[in-house]
Amino acid sequence: MPVRNILFIMADQLRADCWGAGIGVPGAKIETPHLEALARRGTRFDRAYCPAPICGPSRMGFYTGLYPSTHGATVNQAPLPLGTVTLGDRMRKLGLRTALAGKTHMKADREGMARMGLSDLSDQGVLAAECGFEPFARDDGIHPLEKPPNKGYNAYLRGKGYDGDNPWHDHANSALGPDGEILSGWYLRHADKPARVAPEDSETAWTTDRAMAFIDEQGDAPWCLHLSYIKPHWPYIAPKPYCGLFGPDSVWPAAPTAADPHPVYRAFLDHTESVGFRRDGARERVIPTYLGLIRELDDHIGRLTAFLEERGRLDDTMIAFVSDHGDYLGDYGLGEKQLFHDVSARIPFFVVHPDLPGGQVSQAPVEGIDLVPTFLDALGGDPHDIQMLDGQPLTPFLRGEAPPAWRAAACCELDYATRQARVALGIAPKRARGWMLRGERWKYVHWLDLPPQLYDMIEDPRELRDLGRDPAHAATVRRMRDLLFDQFADRLTRTSFTAAEVEAETADYTFGGRIKMGVW
Repeated sequence: MPVRNILFIMADQLRADCWGAGIGVPGAKIETPHLEALARRGTRFDRAYCPAPICGPSRMGFYTGLYPSTHGATVNQAPLPLGTVTLGDRMRKLGLRTALAGKTHMKADREGMARMGLSDLSDQGVLAAECGFEPFARDDGIHPLEKPPNKGYNAYLRGKGYDGDNPWHDHANSALGPDGEILSGWYLRHADKPARVAPEDSETAWTTDRAMAFIDEQGDAPWCLHLSYIKPHWPYIAPKPYCGLFGPDSVWPAAPTAADPHPVYRAFLDHTESVGFRRDGARERVIPTYLGLIRELDDHIGRLTAFLEERGRLDDTMIAFVSDHGDYLGDYGLGEKQLFHDVSARIPFFVVHPDLPGGQVSQAPVEGIDLVPTFLDALGGDPHDIQMLDGQPLTPFLRGEAPPAWRAAACCELDYATRQARVALGIAPKRARGWMLRGERWKYVHWLDLPPQLYDMIEDPRELRDLGRDPAHAATVRRMRDLLFDQFADRLTRTSFTAAEVEAETADYTFGGRIKMGVW
């Protein structure tokens, strides 16, 4: 049956080697039967990379089909420029109601909206402020200690009787101490304690419930839903029974800190999250809970899959599952994400097409920016619209075919201008940039004003030996740098003028279609 609906599922901070079908070293010992069963319905991409190893820029890449250096929101605090065409804009053009359940990390371009006279009270203003999605149930899942707005997940918790000014923090993301005190999940030391929320009221449960409510509300009308889970992103704290489900034997030996780390790597080692994860016992507290949050996610994917099957939606819905980036979890001496090791930049990624065979596994280098063109292609979108994107449709792989041409390497970008590492290095904000290319064998990282990095991913899959400053590999570095330059030269720069319009304008320079310039 042809695709009528799009279900775009994203987990936050889920490593590519931390689910049952994950391929990687060391790889977590975890079973995720529902995710694995869903992946077997489609095509799994085992060499997939996010647009950027940090939430905002990566997500804006997923939502636009553009690289961060094209869409411009290269750090978490940067608004997506007003006028950027998003997945929601493109899906509505094809007649699909396009909505969000969960997180986007979108920051609205308020200055641009004010300049254009767009109000949040107008339909167009809402879409401009919400990354093109109808905010059916937006909740970005990070609420500081002050009282958050009474909407979304917090409103749900208050309605269920959870007390306090911030039930997201005090119940869903905190434990209870022996004297009745609130033990905040913001602190890694509390990761081994159960959250105070009932499992049926957790963030993951609520987000799934809202997604199913939207699908039911749509009935047989076509839709595109972005189902975006906040977990297993920190705070690392899980409700029972997922807290305590995994023990110390689930914690793999940490990838060691490099003896002579690259300058950017060395600067990130001094960040608070990296120092915290290097404390004795930190990984042993955090990782079992991180895996418990993944198991919780998997259980709700199973619930969602059964719901879709019961309503016949598996027959006409394309489903994509990805993560926005990974998580170091103390590997390489680092916390959080942002650098280019596979545990940070590589992601789980599979696509299910209801009318194409499943059970396929591809080793092609694919990127998060490939999803928007894939959705457009599946729905019969205008090929000229697809040509306005940096990404490419994955359709040939879904058919089990080799495309006539495909990129030689996957690219990932980082702007670390807002991180303390930039200050420690004495780098100007506009020069705090890095790009990764991951080919079949080599992973190359180009830094502005700093030495490159190079890893042999066949001989050294754990990325323990940085060859970027080794004179014996200078030729490989030059070759990878040239490949990166070629990719830059081929990137999209014309974002408001289609290929069809270019063809129509390709002629002798004329005015009014009759008078030619320069005629004698």
